[in-house]
Amino acid sequence: MLKSSFIVSSVPGLNLREGDILETNQRSAVLGDDYRWESPVPYVLNEDLDMNAKGVILRAFEQFRLKSCIDFRPRESEDYYISVEKKDGCYSYVGKRVTDGQVLSIGEGCDTIAIVEHEFLHALGFYHEQSRYDRDEHVTIVWDNVEEGQEHNFNKYNQSEITTQGSPYDYSSVMHYGKDTFTNGNGSTIITKLPEFQDVIGQRLDMSYYDVVELNKLYQCNASISFLDHCSFDNGSLCEMSVCSRSDHGWERVTNITGGPHSDHTYLGSESHAGFFMHSSTVNGQEGDTAKLQTRTMTPSRDCKVQCLQFFYYHSGNDSDQLNIWIREFDSEADLNGTRRLMGQITGSPANYWQLHNVPLNATKTFQVEFESRKGAGNSTGGFSVDDINLSETECPHNIWQIRNFEELWNSTSIVAVYSPRYYSPEGYRYQAGVVFFRGRATFYVRLVSGVYDDQLQWPCSLRQVTLVLLDQNPHIQQRMSRQSSFTTDSEWDNPRVTGNPTQEGNNTVYATKWFNVKFFVERQNLGNRAFFKGGDAFLVLDMHDISGLTQNDTLPCPSVPKQNFIRSPEGLADEGPCESTNHYPT
Repeated sequence: MLKSSFIVSSVPGLNLREGDILETNQRSAVLGDDYRWESPVPYVLNEDLDMNAKGVILRAFEQFRLKSCIDFRPRESEDYYISVEKKDGCYSYVGKRVTDGQVLSIGEGCDTIAIVEHEFLHALGFYHEQSRYDRDEHVTIVWDNVEEGQEHNFNKYNQSEITTQGSPYDYSSVMHYGKDTFTNGNGSTIITKLPEFQDVIGQRLDMSYYDVVELNKLYQCNASISFLDHCSFDNGSLCEMSVCSRSDHGWERVTNITGGPHSDHTYLGSESHAGFFMHSSTVNGQEGDTAKLQTRTMTPSRDCKVQCLQFFYYHSGNDSDQLNIWIREFDSEADLNGTRRLMGQITGSPANYWQLHNVPLNATKTFQVEFESRKGAGNSTGGFSVDDINLSETECPHNIWQIRNFEELWNSTSIVAVYSPRYYSPEGYRYQAGVVFFRGRATFYVRLVSGVYDDQLQWPCSLRQVTLVLLDQNPHIQQRMSRQSSFTTDSEWDNPRVTGNPTQEGNNTVYATKWFNVKFFVERQNLGNRAFFKGGDAFLVLDMHDISGLTQNDTLPCPSVPKQNFIRSPEGLADEGPCESTNHYPT
């Protein structure tokens, strides 16, 4: 975890309150409506910003859009706008304060998603959590341990200056100081009244649940910009989903299956909870039997018409069974059947564990998602199960690496190295991740590997932002607080056929560059009480984006949905329409 000293520190020559808050001559707090922005908030990315910082800022904006009702857009001609610049340190004004470009600094070492969120929450109107007027009920400030001259950073506000908006004190807030912020070296400066939160305060993973609740309350809205749907099947209503089947063996809501899984994914590993998931059996019936599980209808609203369907699945059937993922789009209120397009497919060897799967979508009109289980040839002892479904108007992560037995490897007393499969970026660059485990620490590396598109690509492979995300497996995508790190490639990232060394890949020889230390490591104290491991496994999400466009622009083009080749395409099957032929337009 990045210590909060990376955020709150003294910057010579600046009038900073609480380490990272710029002050005007006239002070006010979040109680004043005049200091709130209108969404979308206009911004400018100053040309002096590091390229990596620019990419991270855009990723932070996507988190605001996913979790809250706040949006951002490049400035046009507004008098009030946020000017993001590279100054000495990380800091911001609180609220809308200054015309002609209100400075928000993302300086050296500030280019992490949580720090960017922290500073933008200041700009949106929030002070630090431990400066609440009721903070003494929840934490103790150890004044004897505070660095001399920094005592003012622990002042608190009164009720005439700020409001808690009725929200509970949030130890997990991204706006909270860490336990050792501004310490003089004699011990912690903040002691939590509840000891279990002593190592939680100062987390720099992501906005917490109550950070978002307070943000939406302040701006008097509750609808997310990009979130569409979620279902963990704990409610008997099935989240307004519908089921139908061509046989007697359709989708069922269950707690376990004899052939696996024996638990849902939501509460996997929990001894105190047992949840539900949806299962479609392929044990009985005839080859070609299908069963459908359909979501409610939704209408995309963002300018970029891309969506991401993410879900956990368990394949305990035959390797010829298929789980096909379709979207069905409706042209008008009179269109009851819609038009169906195949967007994803899962088939092949079964496995005795839950896996994570993303399906990029590109619906442009009212649509629904359809999970179609299809029985193949051969015997089956199970079928397909799905759980923890999330759907959002965002780009899907490019690649997912499921690191089996991560917890066991983490505790290894000898050095253990594990390597990911080789992945392709959307442009065609091939790369690989590696992780080295030793005594409770996991350190990640990345390298380029020769691929089939190398002679068509730009070399060196510079100005590509690689992001590694150790996924918080909270079932609800809006409540995840994952640990992530981004870095931007430079001229060292050259063609592995020229700069790399030969290595074997099965019976073939490929070329790989050196391993680049991307300065991303994980220790247990970094992770707080989040669900990074379930069933002992972890998921590392990997992205490689071309951010070269940010040299001239403050935003990037809309992503596109990659073309896919389905191994066993069921396109020839007749479309029997949705499970319920009714008016699919939301009212």
